[in-house]
Amino acid sequence: MLFSTGEGAFNTGSAVFLTQVVGMTAAQVGLALTLVGVAEFLFAYPAGRIVDRLGPKRMWASSTVGRAACFVALPFVDGFQEYLLVGIFFAAFGSVGGSSHNSYVLDVLPPDERVETRAYMYSSLNVGFTLGAAIGGVALATGSLTVVRYTPFFAAALMMANAFWVSRLPAAPHDLRVASGERRVKPTGPGPMRNVGWLLTSFFTGTLWTNQVLLNVVIPLWLVEATDAPHVLLAWLFGTNTVLCIFLPAYTAKGVRNLDDARRYVWWSTGFFVVSCMITMVTHSTVGLITIFLVWLGHVTVTGAELAISGAGWAFEAELMDPLRRGEYSGVGEVARALGGQWAPWLYTGLAMSWIGGGEGWLVIAGIIVVATVGLGPSVRMAERFRDTHFPPEAVDGAVADAIEEGVDLVAETGPGDVDVRPGRA
Repeated sequence: MLFSTGEGAFNTGSAVFLTQVVGMTAAQVGLALTLVGVAEFLFAYPAGRIVDRLGPKRMWASSTVGRAACFVALPFVDGFQEYLLVGIFFAAFGSVGGSSHNSYVLDVLPPDERVETRAYMYSSLNVGFTLGAAIGGVALATGSLTVVRYTPFFAAALMMANAFWVSRLPAAPHDLRVASGERRVKPTGPGPMRNVGWLLTSFFTGTLWTNQVLLNVVIPLWLVEATDAPHVLLAWLFGTNTVLCIFLPAYTAKGVRNLDDARRYVWWSTGFFVVSCMITMVTHSTVGLITIFLVWLGHVTVTGAELAISGAGWAFEAELMDPLRRGEYSGVGEVARALGGQWAPWLYTGLAMSWIGGGEGWLVIAGIIVVATVGLGPSVRMAERFRDTHFPPEAVDGAVADAIEEGVDLVAETGPGDVDVRPGRA
């Protein structure tokens, strides 16, 4: 929540900050953000390797301090090149932070608590973004560019507080292995780049996450260009989505206990997505209150798609990632998900807006999601077979973990409940 409040406070006024404080044109802003996005894409895999080598908690805290430093630098940035330099550092720390956070959460929690805990964290993030948006709105309401200029200092302070609390968290099993010196031993077996099932699962999951493109780009543009709905409805749409994503994730994720549940939730997500396309498509021909209600309903159903794929995606990460290579798997998964969805803003907007009269574009968009869902089934089964063949056992006995933390030279013993803790085993 600390993290997302800081990010939200800055992001709310970022357009004003970049154009009126930094002095960039709209075209320069778009180019800079695109290049930063490319940099984050390129950093994802090496960042995951670093997290596996140095430990998730340490890198999570360190990357948060790095983000704080970037926020401190922002008020002194002058022009496109300086902002791009800071943005690239943001991308590097963001890649490390995302991979380490994900690895830590999966590493420290028991398997049966991972999905539900991720759901509560998702709600907390949305609470933080809402608080941050309110704080950023207050800064903008002052009408002072000086206040806007130094808003990043507030974000930096929250990042430092966040880094402190991360450093106070208990060490996860992977942190203990790093502390014992096991990081010097390369994990045995093939890595994620040879796990075709994981690559395809991540790719198709990225395609299913294009519900965010519908939510944030296509439906708002459709409302403005193709319907008679008042533009103020946009505020209600985003407000509804925020409220639902604060209060519902913990409840919607309760039904995800294994990969079969996750596959079922994928189909639920697809159903919501297709229904949203069908509803939104007809709003070009409706008028008045009917249009308003249908556009709102289309936004609510695409939020349902978001909630369902969230639970499924968390289960895939919890079940299909090598416990000794979670950072590396997170990085590879991030690259594959990006490839599965980065094309969507351009394609979906073109499809929807090119056929405003008939709505055929919405049918094509829905068809893309159905194809991705069909492909996800066999890809998950491939990843399961790879897991069962190549992954080490995951659980570490509490006494063993304590011994690792104390630096004791361990000798694995066999017997009921014992775990092999030689290098390369969990």
